[in-house]
Amino acid sequence: MSLVDRDRKHLWHPYTQEKTAPLPLPITGAKGVWLETEDGRRLLDGVSSWWVNTHGHSHPYINKALSEQAGTLEHVIFAGFTHEPAIRLSEMLVEVLPEGLNRIFFSDNGSTAVEVALKMAYQYWVNKGEERTTFLALERGYHGDTIGAMSASDASTFTDPFKSLLFTVKKAAAPFALECGHCSDRCDVTCSKSLEDLLRHERGNVAAVIVEPMLQGAGGMIVWKAAYLKRLRELCDEYGVLLIADEVLTGFGRTGTMFACEHAEISPDILCMSKALTAGYMPLGATAATDNVFEAFYHEDRLKTFFHGHSYCANPLACAVAIANLELFEKENTLSKIAFINSKFKGFENELSRFESVRDVRIIGGVLAFEIEVRDGGYLADIGQQFYQRFLEKKIVLRPLGNVLLFMPPYVIKEEEIDWVLDEIRSVLSAYEATRVNSAKSI
Repeated sequence: MSLVDRDRKHLWHPYTQEKTAPLPLPITGAKGVWLETEDGRRLLDGVSSWWVNTHGHSHPYINKALSEQAGTLEHVIFAGFTHEPAIRLSEMLVEVLPEGLNRIFFSDNGSTAVEVALKMAYQYWVNKGEERTTFLALERGYHGDTIGAMSASDASTFTDPFKSLLFTVKKAAAPFALECGHCSDRCDVTCSKSLEDLLRHERGNVAAVIVEPMLQGAGGMIVWKAAYLKRLRELCDEYGVLLIADEVLTGFGRTGTMFACEHAEISPDILCMSKALTAGYMPLGATAATDNVFEAFYHEDRLKTFFHGHSYCANPLACAVAIANLELFEKENTLSKIAFINSKFKGFENELSRFESVRDVRIIGGVLAFEIEVRDGGYLADIGQQFYQRFLEKKIVLRPLGNVLLFMPPYVIKEEEIDWVLDEIRSVLSAYEATRVNSAKSI
């Protein structure tokens, strides 16, 4: 019996309408940027396996670190215990995180890293004797699939079935959505007016503002400028609220710097990490906080304890993999590889913009994204599945977000592999536009 036949008997896949979706692709192995299928094909992983892979699949250095750790300690409860991999990883993270983020709370994925941040921010004010019940976020934001993370996310296909369960989070217009267009380099007052108005109206009641710095991911790969992020930090300071940076997607080089907050040279009060933290190997989340946040919980009163935890907090295997991941960033000069990918994408931008069906090309770090003009866009746009299948036929995995096509490869991708994918994007777009012209002529 094939893997797909066995899969169909018991499995339920994420974000999948099992009745109508194409059959899942059976993957039997992977190396570098290539996935190997059961029928012997090789597919280029153009989405870093859901934006998590950094140094390529089955990297020998990471494999060795995982194997060695498995031989000594695979797991131990982290409440009341500690171990070398967690300690070492926390030390390494503090070295590369924005300044002041000195306390690391481990969890097990991106949604829980955000959930931790929201609870941490809320209880911070409780412990200080203040009742602050309001959170602010940006439109088109996405922060995960747990209840708190969904509440902080914009209303969408992802959250609609659960809207009666969610708590209210007030949304400010994201900079790209304002009438002034994309945020200017100086970020004038118009750009941040929506957020500032909310902060003024809710003065004294806001616990925190949560944003995906520089790049809003699942909301459509929206890129905005560093000046807005810098202004956001200033506003949080002015109104005395915490700033949470959700860097689950943007952390570990995706936007060209180790963390996206570096583009604006700011430090948040709390920062969420996951995805590329373990190079795509294992589930691990982390929420970093400043000493100021930590000290609100550091008390003789046990009721001021942060009552949150997961069975696999700081799993030693995942920590060991994350350590190896960070070591490779230095050993292999990974940020320079991302800069090279970025230069290839920017070299392709003008050509891409000449296609009549292409709208709003976005490039940041190792991410290339653009919209395909269609009558009905959004996450459920049929064009996404059409393009997904066309690229699979060309042995490339590109998983569009509805009508937003994105290319986000592992950082080890070679120049000839980038060129090949860009050529195939050019080919698919040309064929698509030719079909549209022929269809128009026949009407």
